[in-house]
This record gives sequence, C-alpha cells and structure tokens, in this order.
Amino acid sequence: MLLRTLVVSSRPLSWINTAFPFAAAYFMVTREIDLVLVVGTIYFLIPYNLAMYGINDVFDYESDLRNPRKGGVEGALLDPGMHKPTLWAAVITNVPFLVFLVAVGDPLSWLVLAISIFAVIAYSAPGLRFKERPFVDSITSSTHFVSPAIYGLVLAGAVFSPALGALLAAFFLWGLASHAFGAVQDVIADREGGIASIATVIGARATVRLAVIAYLLAGALLLFTEWPGPLAAILALPYAAVCARFWSITDAAAATANRGWKKFLALNFVSGFLVTMLLIAYAFVGA
Repeated sequence: MLLRTLVVSSRPLSWINTAFPFAAAYFMVTREIDLVLVVGTIYFLIPYNLAMYGINDVFDYESDLRNPRKGGVEGALLDPGMHKPTLWAAVITNVPFLVFLVAVGDPLSWLVLAISIFAVIAYSAPGLRFKERPFVDSITSSTHFVSPAIYGLVLAGAVFSPALGALLAAFFLWGLASHAFGAVQDVIADREGGIASIATVIGARATVRLAVIAYLLAGALLLFTEWPGPLAAILALPYAAVCARFWSITDAAAATANRGWKKFLALNFVSGFLVTMLLIAYAFVGA
C-alpha cells in the first residue's frame, strides 16, 4: 500500500521528463555511459520526482480535495495518514543520491544542483510556496525540468555556446508555457482552495494566450541551435495548436482545458521520441 501510494504520488508518467534531460545532456558531452550517468539518471527518474510531487501532494491536500483531476495519473489525492511517510520517503530516497552527486561534482555543479533542489522544495513547502506566487510559479516549475539538463551539462564539463544557450532558453520557455497552460484547468479549484497562480491572477484566457506565445518563441529559438536542432522547432507547433484551441476560454469554463492537457501527455511521448532521434542524428553529425 505504501509503495503503491508513493509511486502514484511521484507521477510515473512524468519520470522521463526530468531523467531524460539530465541523461541526454550528460551523455552528449561525455559520449560514454559511466556510473555518474547511471546514478544521476536514476535519481532524476524517481527520487527527484517523489520529492517534487510528493511534497506538492502533502501541502496541496486541501485544494486537491476540490480538484476532480486528482486521484489518478494526473495527481494523487494523498490521504492525510500518508503525509508524513511521503515526506520521510522523499528524504530517505533523495539523500544518498545527493551525497554521491556532490562527491563526484565540483562547486559549480553543486550550485546548479542546489538551485534544482531548492526549486523542488520551494514550489510547495509552507513558508515558501512559490506555486502561489504568480509568474514565479511558472518560472519555478520550468526550473524543475530545465535544471537537470543544466546540471548534466555542468557535471560533464560542457562548453557553453550561444547555440546551447538558445536551446536551454527554448527549453525554459517550453516548460513555462506547459505550466501556465496546466494551471488554467485548475483555476476554479485553486480559487476555492485559496491558492493563487498565474492563471487565477491574470485569468484563463490571458494565460492560454501567454502559453501559445511562449511555445512559439521556444520554437523560434530552436532555429538558432546547431543542426539538426532547428528541426525540433516543428515540435513546438502541435503544443501551440492545442493551446490555441482554448484561445478565448473563460474562467468559468477553465476546467475544459483539461482536454488539451491530456493531449499534452501523449504529445510528450511523441516529442520525446523525435527529440531522441534528433540527438542520435546530432551525435553522428558531431562524431
């Protein structure tokens, strides 16, 4: 029961979204599979997500009770009796990996890792609650997914270039857009639970339009990456198109954006496959 609850709370469908950026970034620099790659990938696959989503489930319980999406693959409805075990599980599973990663890193990698972990905690933990700070919520959420990639690059000793900067900026905008659009479907539940978010403050319609623009800007930035990176710009279009269907959505109908969010879950796997193919092509081009 405990193990099943922890797995659900860690959002298995999202594991790859944090593990892949780290693994791809590290491998594309070192071009080898070593212990650091394996340990880092496992960390960002499960413990990192348990901390990120488990902390969220514990401290969002009151609003989750009002949210019909919770209780499945889109988020656990964590019984109060599981709150302490979940927090302890997050600590116990994270600490050994973090000790190893600190031991094999350097001061710069420590800084990036610290920012990544801080963002995970600050998003939901009482006293910080970045998820309740409009715009900061989307920035922090994007950091959750971009920071593992930056950490992988720094840990591997990558040389940063304008093209790499454009890639990371595009990834960041992509994450920002995804969080913003995801917040739209929860406008009513968040308001009833007293939770502020980018969507509850500027409204569902404005948030959707911001997401569309951010996706398109992300695609434009990808045009300035190294070949075959510009091909990935095409992948931003389906996301922008899904969001654009809700261009004139009202706050009262915000929950209908969940239809678009569910399409994102499928798009993420398709995009992940295509990005993997592009990375393989890049590896051959740069060999």
